[in-house]
Amino acid sequence: MKQPIFLKPYFQEKIWGGNKLNKVYGYDIPSDRTGECWAISAHPHGTSVVENGPYTGMNLAELWDQHREIFGNAKEDVFPLLTKILDAREDLSVQVHPDDTYALKHEHELGKTECWYVLAADEGAEMIYGHHAKTRAELAEWIENGKWDKLLRHVPVKPGDFLYVPSGTVHAIGKGIMVLETQQSSDTTYRLYDFDRVDAKTGKKRELHLKQSIDVINVPHVDPKLVQKTTMADDIEITRFVKTDFFTVERWRLNGGKGTIKRQDALYTLVSVIEGQGVLTVNEQQYKLKKGIHFILPFEVKEWSIEGTMDIISSNPGRKE
Repeated sequence: MKQPIFLKPYFQEKIWGGNKLNKVYGYDIPSDRTGECWAISAHPHGTSVVENGPYTGMNLAELWDQHREIFGNAKEDVFPLLTKILDAREDLSVQVHPDDTYALKHEHELGKTECWYVLAADEGAEMIYGHHAKTRAELAEWIENGKWDKLLRHVPVKPGDFLYVPSGTVHAIGKGIMVLETQQSSDTTYRLYDFDRVDAKTGKKRELHLKQSIDVINVPHVDPKLVQKTTMADDIEITRFVKTDFFTVERWRLNGGKGTIKRQDALYTLVSVIEGQGVLTVNEQQYKLKKGIHFILPFEVKEWSIEGTMDIISSNPGRKE
């Protein structure tokens, strides 16, 4: 497979969702309460579908299971990453995700470490990121007595910000924010607090998961230390935001120029065009790009060129030996 694999996203309606996935990216969304675009996904709750080449019409999970050679014969049982775009018209619930050990034992799937690149944010927009409890006993007491103002840590954000959210981190995307999320392929979320909202469809408050949350929250909260690194590949400004055992995430920025990127140590690369337009060249074949397009550069594609004016977020999976 020596060509990019373009993917059709899957969309999720949410109580907090809006319509910016249509207004900003032109997606055909199911309603004006669409919260999530699962852009590159092999998760059973929403799989993206191949749009080009010999495997057109297959979903990514089928491609992973039946043609592992496309992904360098990667060793993971499931496709390890999931790329989303989230549109928060309202605040998301305050939540936390378990690590692999807890999730595999209790939920029979991967844990969830994730990260966010802020695409858009209203003036004054905030994330909930972390908490102020010093001990697990203090954490439990504040949760059980609803001391949310005391517990939760608020962080202002603006477009272009990047936040790394390891498993065990209390977090919530605030209203008026859009993010591109790179995460482990997991849909396990423990809901800690939901602002006492009532679901319009059911007439009931959404389920909380207080015991599980208290089990998995990191105490005390410590901000991860990220070392961002910027390099140039011809005219491409490459900013590495994070490199972990789960994923490496970069932004590729072009302002009317051209450049060539060579993959270093990853088996394949996930790519999302978040702004602008241009051209991708792979093995002398050209492919038009514009914002909202998502694709995978498979194992046999070792280098590629891009030109135009674009911001792109890419991710490589960690290596499992």
